[in-house]
Amino acid sequence: MNFLLDEVARATLRLAESGVPSPRTDAEELAAFVHGVRRGELHEVADADFDARYWECVARRAAREPLQHITGRAYFRYLELQVGPGVFVPRPETEIMVGWAIDTLRAMDVADPLVADLGTGSGAIAISIAQEVPRSRVHAVELDGEALSWAKRNIDASGRADRVTAHQADMRSALADFEGRMDLVISNPPYVPTAEAAAIPPEVSNHDPDAALWAGDDGLDAIRELEAVGRRLLRPGGAMAIEHGDGQGIDIPRLFPEGQGWRDVRNRKDLAHRDRFVVMRRAEE
Repeated sequence: MNFLLDEVARATLRLAESGVPSPRTDAEELAAFVHGVRRGELHEVADADFDARYWECVARRAAREPLQHITGRAYFRYLELQVGPGVFVPRPETEIMVGWAIDTLRAMDVADPLVADLGTGSGAIAISIAQEVPRSRVHAVELDGEALSWAKRNIDASGRADRVTAHQADMRSALADFEGRMDLVISNPPYVPTAEAAAIPPEVSNHDPDAALWAGDDGLDAIRELEAVGRRLLRPGGAMAIEHGDGQGIDIPRLFPEGQGWRDVRNRKDLAHRDRFVVMRRAEE
């Protein structure tokens, strides 16, 4: 074992003692970041090339600063995104919802599908759809200016700026020119109940933007608003997908009643087989 791998083992213990959920993975990711190699290449770093800045990064992670804020990057489906303070760090669970959206768009008999990503944050959802659904046109809506700056940075870096348009706007009134025209609306809204604040990990509660987390006493305030937004934006037969939190799946279908023109409202599960997002479509005329 070389010197760097010895230090990674020590860092793993320190992170574990600090309560970091994935100490070995994070210790290796930080080592790879500092030394400019892949995780699988750590053994190739010569002892003389060890960079003491590694322990500065370990200390920040032990203080429960998000790994992605330290490295400045987050991975989502086939993307490497720039992230940092002021923007919600995209999670792997959301990739499943985006996969459903991509499959749904590919199955539509639409040449140039129109998509709205509401609360785009880093732009992860919008860019993934544009990348994986040829000829799709995605409108990424974000109210917070700081988060939107991250989204624009990632859109430009992705090379998809010709098909992803960023809008600084409130989703409740955004995209007025596209009312009744969207083929798909997708959102990862805030859904954490304010009553659960004490149970939220410090990486989330101390670093993700408040506006991306909290959604009233039951965590459903933003999803209630999305019902009206979906009705406004979707064309007849258009589809919608909304991520939600653990235990919320049972309450959401009643927010999208048939009397308001919703059909096929169903919960979908994540990789851990937990209800993670709800899908539905607008009734055909």
